[in-house]
Amino acid sequence: MAKMKAILVAVDGSEYSDRAVRHALDLLAAGIATELHFLNVQPNLGGAVATFIAKEQIDAYHREEGTKAVASAVEIAKKASVPAEVHIGVGRHGEVANNFVQKLGAGLVVIGTRGHTGFAGVLLGSVAQDVIAHVNVPITLVK
Repeated sequence: MAKMKAILVAVDGSEYSDRAVRHALDLLAAGIATELHFLNVQPNLGGAVATFIAKEQIDAYHREEGTKAVASAVEIAKKASVPAEVHIGVGRHGEVANNFVQKLGAGLVVIGTRGHTGFAGVLLGSVAQDVIAHVNVPITLVK
């Protein structure tokens, strides 16, 4: 496999995303890429909420929640002595991930998944499915 510039790991603070982080660290150790980026996507709180709450407060809320969600990933990378850049986006997971893939020149997206399939997967929705639908680089799902 040719060396790529960056790996983008979608993180949400769960044990599943922590496993994805560890997998990405293994790929970096193997020389697959030179940069590690973590992305947390916060839901857009537009509409009625934006009518009553100042944009600055909403932005601060997104930053705070995103920072909490990436904390375990940052700690895992720090323990491995691997620098990682943190990004917090707002909107639909797939669209935001695609924007960051393009902006960073990432050659791979790594996502932790619970592995819901069939009816459960349809009912619960899937961040991974949304990312797969929008991103045009290889995606590794880590269960």
